[in-house]
Amino acid sequence: MSVEVLADGLRFGESPRWRGGELWFSDFYDHEVKTVDLHGRIASRLTVAGRPSGLGWLPDGRLLVVSMTDRLLLREQGGALVMHADLSGIATFDCNDMVVDAAGRAYVGNFGIDMAAASAEVGFRAALAAYAGATLARVDPDGTVTAAAAGLKFPNGSVITPDGRTLIVAESFGRCLTAFDIDAHGALSNRRVWADLAPYAPDGICLDASGAVWVADMTGPRCLRVREGGEVLQVVATEQPCFACALGGDDGHTLFMMTAESSEAPGPQAARTGRVVTSRVAAGHAGRP
Repeated sequence: MSVEVLADGLRFGESPRWRGGELWFSDFYDHEVKTVDLHGRIASRLTVAGRPSGLGWLPDGRLLVVSMTDRLLLREQGGALVMHADLSGIATFDCNDMVVDAAGRAYVGNFGIDMAAASAEVGFRAALAAYAGATLARVDPDGTVTAAAAGLKFPNGSVITPDGRTLIVAESFGRCLTAFDIDAHGALSNRRVWADLAPYAPDGICLDASGAVWVADMTGPRCLRVREGGEVLQVVATEQPCFACALGGDDGHTLFMMTAESSEAPGPQAARTGRVVTSRVAAGHAGRP
């Protein structure tokens, strides 16, 4: 499959979402929420001091933004950002990606551990073996925070199926996609492995109209399309490691992929290696985000 560079010069793009004829995303080392149109024109929309990650919208159109390092969910209000929910009672380290359902409930992941610090102390393998996982937070439209599911191995990108009944979460350190049933009140149950992806490590994900999931592989230069059970249906080579993906464009058949040389914070004089690259695919967007 052919891949084209839509935009470059980013610090590190994450959490892409197609909305209103543009791709919204977080450039989190620039501390900005940005958009890019189909001509590659980038615009800065909001500044988030605590580093933005997951994006979503309430039913009335107000933007929700995860603020990573201060563990907050922010809400756009009159052109400014205000606190929507404090996640620090559940998140045990930086928050990251999320998905927002049709009712405005947000499911927000977090790292669970400062893996860099733990690895420096005991080594990565020992730190990973000792890692107890993280708790996925559910934030209701009024800002109430509930522990939705515990023991997830770095809950990252998430999608909700078109019927609103299934949540699929990428467990980056678990190297799998995990599914839950969603009840009428947003509670999760019936946890199960949707796809074992080892040796790949899933980061951002998106759902297509055939029921398959596109998976950004944070360990390599690729984006994978997989079906339930783990069969890999397609692989798109991205040159750089791929950290997030979204389906969008005017017909929903453009796969947007966020790539960069590394997910580590670049120095102030470091090259801006982040890109948005695209490929055309047969099955269009489905579900949320």
